[in-house]
Amino acid sequence: MTIIEKLQSAARPLISVEFFPPKAEAAQAAFDKEAAALTSLRPDFVSVTCGAGGSDAGPTLEIAKQLLSFGYETVMPHCTCVGSSRSELEARSDALVAQGFKNVMALRGDPPKGERFFKPEPDGFRYAAELVTFLRARHPQLCIGVAGYPEKHPEAYNAAEDIRHLKEKVDAGADFITTQLFLHNHVYFDFVEKCRAADITVPILPGLLPVISLKQIKRMRTFCEFHVPSRLLYDLKNAQDDAEKMERIGLYWAIEQIAELIEGGAPGIHLYLLNRAKTAFYPELFACLSRVRGQ
Repeated sequence: MTIIEKLQSAARPLISVEFFPPKAEAAQAAFDKEAAALTSLRPDFVSVTCGAGGSDAGPTLEIAKQLLSFGYETVMPHCTCVGSSRSELEARSDALVAQGFKNVMALRGDPPKGERFFKPEPDGFRYAAELVTFLRARHPQLCIGVAGYPEKHPEAYNAAEDIRHLKEKVDAGADFITTQLFLHNHVYFDFVEKCRAADITVPILPGLLPVISLKQIKRMRTFCEFHVPSRLLYDLKNAQDDAEKMERIGLYWAIEQIAELIEGGAPGIHLYLLNRAKTAFYPELFACLSRVRGQ
């Protein structure tokens, strides 16, 4: 079953988790342990990134196959335009389909580390909408997800321009949207309202990062724009000498977000756990996710 079929037929909100490939061979064993542990969360689907900071596809497909072997039912590899010609994207998407994957997250990708602007390959794609058009034409059976930015893509002039670009991706054939992280729920609800006003009707999954430290917030803000609520920032600063207390503060904030999002009609929750099973198994958060699943 594809992710869009799950979203359309589910009697409850979906739970999904994002993984990223280990950056070095030495980190593989730790990744295996965390990924295996998270199977007990029983997510409806998981996704696998191509790496942050503009790195190329790397081992994405191999990690995706590994996650299937761990018992995850539905795995969605990411596919980006970074460092890829059209022929390379043809080969990559063909391999993905040949391996039996039915879902793909289509992204432009970040500029390579150290570069301010994205530069496509001579025969590559400049925008995610072009990649979606290509994938929809070459593999019409694929379920295609795309990214949405509740607080605007860093390169967009304003929110209205960003919504126009998002609509281009949906009009090109995207089946659903997963948002970048946000810490104010009103940002998500406002974003959904703006999308619907722009005739973007596909499901919009909210993406959440359970915050564990001030350092983590600073690092994540180098990848995407998001505001940090003053109450959360105040509490984290007051606890910055106590790592466990900071983690509890961030996790309780995530629990509050999840409860309000589900009550407000979100079709699910996509978790950016940064390959940390421990986060999901914090008792109160695990209980919250179990309630979402109806368990």
